[in-house]
Amino acid sequence: MSRETDRRTFLTLAGSVAGTAALAGCSDGGTEPNDSGDGGTSTDAEESLPEPETRDDYLQRANLLLNQDAPWIYLNRQYSVYGKSTDVEWEARRDERIDGDAIEPLGSKSTVTITQSGLGTGLDPHDHRETTTDNIVLQAYEGLLTRDREGRVTKQLASSYERIEPGVVEFGLRSGVSFHTGDSMTKEDVAFSINRMVQDDVGITSPQADQLPGVTGAEVVDGNSAVRVNSDGINPIVFASFATYCDIVNKSWITSNERAYINTNMNGTGPFMLDTYEQDVEVVFTSYDDYYGDAPAADSLVIKGAPESSTRVNQLLTGETDIAVNVPPQSVSEVRNSEDTEISAVPSTRVLYNGMMYDREPFDSVEFRQAMNHAVDMESIIENVLSSFGAAISQPTVEGFFGYNGDVDPYEYDVERAEQLVEESGYAGAEITLHTPVGRYLQDLEIAQAVVGFLDDLSNVSASVKQRDFGSLANDLVDGDITTGPDFYLIGWGNATFDASQTIIPTLTSDGSLTSYEDDRVDELVEQAQSMGSQN
Repeated sequence: MSRETDRRTFLTLAGSVAGTAALAGCSDGGTEPNDSGDGGTSTDAEESLPEPETRDDYLQRANLLLNQDAPWIYLNRQYSVYGKSTDVEWEARRDERIDGDAIEPLGSKSTVTITQSGLGTGLDPHDHRETTTDNIVLQAYEGLLTRDREGRVTKQLASSYERIEPGVVEFGLRSGVSFHTGDSMTKEDVAFSINRMVQDDVGITSPQADQLPGVTGAEVVDGNSAVRVNSDGINPIVFASFATYCDIVNKSWITSNERAYINTNMNGTGPFMLDTYEQDVEVVFTSYDDYYGDAPAADSLVIKGAPESSTRVNQLLTGETDIAVNVPPQSVSEVRNSEDTEISAVPSTRVLYNGMMYDREPFDSVEFRQAMNHAVDMESIIENVLSSFGAAISQPTVEGFFGYNGDVDPYEYDVERAEQLVEESGYAGAEITLHTPVGRYLQDLEIAQAVVGFLDDLSNVSASVKQRDFGSLANDLVDGDITTGPDFYLIGWGNATFDASQTIIPTLTSDGSLTSYEDDRVDELVEQAQSMGSQN
């Protein structure tokens, strides 16, 4: 697949059967070198296993091949570690979502304050790709479906949802819903919102297009308050995708305002409406009086940004904030020992990894990429850097997700093997730089420094760290152009659909918006999985 091909081509074709290949591999923890020289996995090894039969099989096989081909240094599954005030009732979620209306202030308290690592890149719900922005826009914007704390799909702006035929689903719409400007929500608004995400000619080129994989567009249903959504193929995860993505916007408001205005103002249907927005400082919401559902317990909600974890913890301990995101391990005991604060921690749906651009030296060698995995002692990092708030990963997919391959083990820490593979790669003496954000993820800089320490300890590799502003790094990675990102970087990927495809498609297929990798076999496996009718 040509890199000049539009980055959306694969995703819009993901529901069609482009061809089935007999793909397999060996579950040996990724220690066997790849002899193909083109980023693919050895054909000889593939032939030892039967062809996948079910959607789960295809996704598991993709995870196996990705482990062996090692386009990432597989780091860890993140834990979401929050500090919270005893003045509020709230429990952390696996998907990192912080719903303001799920936070209950106690006593006479009426305002809730959240401090996270940053304030994202704007307020347009379709024009970003970061969790920090998500946790702001979701206070005012809503989707057709959502998930509860346990991850179950539930209705939000939809009153019903059903599959009409292969490739076509229909959403009935809730009545009595109004936008914050007072306009009633219509089926035209809903169809427009979906099309704005997946179609380039509807306002913007949304960086979220691959979050509705296979979806080609939406149309209103004559005579009913309903919208039909079309996909190219069966699209087995269409409802799982809509339970996480695609906020509904007011068509007339969006089309009558400039992009800059939309990114600094909000007009959703949610329980909170925007009061003030001070970029990079704070966002203030007040409860929306005409909300169709139950009123939030808090009258107002404030979200602040503080990149330094010490600042977030200090704000919590001094009563300046009620919830502090990503409390570092070294501060956990301090938060626990305070009479006014406590820790709320949960294994998240996010993986942290080091992407290695497969087509750039020295990372164009599978032996070198495997060497990088063998060189890093992840168990030591989890114990000493994360204080056990993490778990080593062996593949892009989190344990418990559909498509997770339980037969694939994390790479073994083996310095001798790592050095041998570096020699076999032809890149002995390589000098590499790891780009990392600071304060975006739990102990991100400290993890990056530990990784580089292990790599630099190899006798035939030199490694260093480059600290980056998260927004700048993210923009380099999600622009759909694989040539603009750094060769080697630390980043996290959260997947709230609980399906392997929604990590693999955007990060590891040929036209994924955050891809570091291109391999026809992996593309075909995922494409076949997306052509199958159900997750079961």
